[in-house]
Amino acid sequence: MSASGTAARGPRAGDELPPLTVPITRTLIVAGAIASRDYQDVHHDAELAREKGSPDIFMNILTTNGLVGRYITDRFGPEAVLRKVVIRLGAPNHPGDTMTLTGTVTEVDGNTAVVRVVGSNRLGHHVTGTVTVGLPGEEAA
Repeated sequence: MSASGTAARGPRAGDELPPLTVPITRTLIVAGAIASRDYQDVHHDAELAREKGSPDIFMNILTTNGLVGRYITDRFGPEAVLRKVVIRLGAPNHPGDTMTLTGTVTEVDGNTAVVRVVGSNRLGHHVTGTVTVGLPGEEAA
């Protein structure tokens, strides 16, 4: 779980979660768009994306949302329940980028934690937001 020991004692405000590095491949971008039924050409057709001003295809928000959810459940375990996810996109994720997700627990109330999440790539912050997560079986310290 977390490098700061959240598995042993439960999460505490200020705990930093270990990062998750995600290689941004063309396949990931296209597969995420198809899986979320987002058929906008900018997510699968490089030529049309360039015609619209982008250097290449780019990741859609639903794929980003899924990666943020994965980041949280990978850190808090399979029984963690995403109660609320609020994200904002910034710099696009293009093929060849690497996005690194980081998180900081900002508050804990009983079996609920709020985590500030940031996903960055070479252009800056791709995603920022907060995730409220239910932690079954954990007691807040």
